[in-house]
Amino acid sequence: MISMGKAVFYSFHYDRDVHRVQLIRNINALEGQPLLNAQDWETVRRKGDKGIEEWIHEKMKYKKAVIVLIGKETAGRPWVKYEIEKAWTDRRPLLGIRIHGISSMGAVDRAGPSPFNSAAGIPIFDPTQTDVYGKIDSSATYNHLKRNLESWSDQGIVR
Repeated sequence: MISMGKAVFYSFHYDRDVHRVQLIRNINALEGQPLLNAQDWETVRRKGDKGIEEWIHEKMKYKKAVIVLIGKETAGRPWVKYEIEKAWTDRRPLLGIRIHGISSMGAVDRAGPSPFNSAAGIPIFDPTQTDVYGKIDSSATYNHLKRNLESWSDQGIVR
């Protein structure tokens, strides 16, 4: 069942994490912006920085919160930084969720650094679960995220 009352904007590193984000959207706990396929994203990118900014503004406009889905390389992505600044400026609740432990094409990743200014106090939730050998258990991680995504989405910090 989709929680239509809770529309969020997902910020993430498209090239590296789109498969993980698709799995998160399939949880159907929250309503996020439509995910663009590679061809549609390329169409937006061809419009240049202004076109990307307009797309972000339009997709973020009526969202209740901004959730940064943090993978290994998310913190260094310029558009993720832009989306964080926009959320902060617009006074939208902001939070992060680590997604490196969710399988993408059969592989998990290493955790990446926080994309947030450490002084901001923005919460970062980590659903990563490990097996008895200390290896990431992608299925358990996904299930932990599935059980907690909606409640975590209510815990964002507003500037």
